[in-house]
Amino acid sequence: MLAVIACGDDAQKTPSTPAGGTLVISVGGDPETLLPVLASTTSGLIIGDLVYDRLAEIGDSLNTVGDHGFKPRLARSWTWSPDSLSLTFHLDSAAKWHDGAAVTSSDVRFTWRLYSDSATGSPFASAIASIDSVTASDAHTAVFWFGEKSPMQFYDAVRAMSILPEHLLKGMNGQALRASSQSRAPIGSGRFRFARWNAGQSIELVADTANYRSRPGLDRVVMTIAPDFKTALARLVGGEADMLEQVPASSLADLAKDTSIRLVLVPGLDYNFLQFNLRDPKRRSAPHALFGEPGVRRALSAALDRPGIVKNAYDSLANVALGPTVRAYPTTDQNLRQIPYSPDAARRTLDSLGWKDTDGDGIRERNGRRLEFTLGVPGPSKSRGTMAVVIQEQLKQVGAKVNIELLDFTAFIDRETRRDFDAVLGGWHVEPSPGGIRQTWGTAGSRAKSGSNYGSYENPVFDAHVDSALASGSLAARRAHFSAAYQTIIDDAPAIWLAEPRVIVAVHKRLNTTAMRPDAWWANIADWSIPPDKRIARDRVTAAK
Repeated sequence: MLAVIACGDDAQKTPSTPAGGTLVISVGGDPETLLPVLASTTSGLIIGDLVYDRLAEIGDSLNTVGDHGFKPRLARSWTWSPDSLSLTFHLDSAAKWHDGAAVTSSDVRFTWRLYSDSATGSPFASAIASIDSVTASDAHTAVFWFGEKSPMQFYDAVRAMSILPEHLLKGMNGQALRASSQSRAPIGSGRFRFARWNAGQSIELVADTANYRSRPGLDRVVMTIAPDFKTALARLVGGEADMLEQVPASSLADLAKDTSIRLVLVPGLDYNFLQFNLRDPKRRSAPHALFGEPGVRRALSAALDRPGIVKNAYDSLANVALGPTVRAYPTTDQNLRQIPYSPDAARRTLDSLGWKDTDGDGIRERNGRRLEFTLGVPGPSKSRGTMAVVIQEQLKQVGAKVNIELLDFTAFIDRETRRDFDAVLGGWHVEPSPGGIRQTWGTAGSRAKSGSNYGSYENPVFDAHVDSALASGSLAARRAHFSAAYQTIIDDAPAIWLAEPRVIVAVHKRLNTTAMRPDAWWANIADWSIPPDKRIARDRVTAAK
């Protein structure tokens, strides 16, 4: 499989290529919102990154310690105080919102307040908890204040927050923010402007030709919404789309024969998992009848042949997940101790916990409760659908019944965020910094209404090691604390860590692309282009002025 994409290196943009053309990306579902402060889906993050700007952008090296490698965006420069407890950003005076208003330091201060306000319910609130306050010295000078020094200060200040327009969002939070016109028709300062959103069909962006950071190389970017993978693939092969992210192994051989398409291997920052809900979905004050018990979780973990499951779903295009982390992080210990695969050990554990098949139907019971649960699976994800079937069969062998519920993408996200599930086949596209684990698996992410720890896992030992890792200045100390945190959560088994996919992107050869960043392959789309001699009918549109 990897040989199929051996020639899939990124083509480089030719600087002399005249701007123009339309990029059509085939995606699996609508975003829940287009406001970055609330977005959590990949499609929502893509739109947010193209329409809005951060103060600075992480470099291709993905360094997250200090400010080395970060690229100026809304901030043309920055300075540190002698004690490193304040960080001053000097904004580009040419930056404007797409409605013509100037971007000011007041927008930066407003953005920090909006993200950190609990009434907003931002999933990124915990990521900026280290920032004590933001002040505006003058129209183009914003100062970030910190309570203590940390290796992650600069990253915390710029990565989580896309700067938002105060004059359009002031006075809104919570439900009002979600229902605002900006959640569906955003006005940002990025190199692309929002044009239109036809729910269930497409989202269109157009070039901001007078942008302070220069005109993008494309006239338009269109995300076309496909109800299933088969449709998404057909659109690519049929020429209706130019790009398809995360191509499954089963389609690679056929796509490799298509001379109009190239396959690109992107270093991945993704992992997926079977997540247990540790709280009763109908009464959150109570533990889940099955998964509130660590022994049950460990037994079900032992019952699954994770390498076999991953190979069945991905062939050679994924590694077995190590835990809630990825191999690309220098802080990840690749020798973490896993719960060993042993169906016999799983059966013995369940027996010892009182789960017995007393009526001979193949399903264990205890106190009138069957060892049976529903597993939510996002329908558009072919790989997760494949894994679900194998998981169902393997758990059946130890006396557990799994009912698979295929959900469309929107319904799946809704179930997760409301925590209305027994178990789900979830996945995370992680940030360049491993610190995002506080939001997805830490106590803060469990207890906050907007938190992304949907399974409600809480362990103070885990939290403490993560906090210590992020406060450590040396790589060795960070690695040691993260290893302890990962081992703690692996042993607690709030999830079964499944696959770390290698991301394969299919791109039409008419596109000149730049290098695709592991954390966000879309980060440099504004520098992509289509040569004039390769443009087709849909490329002949006028960009925004």
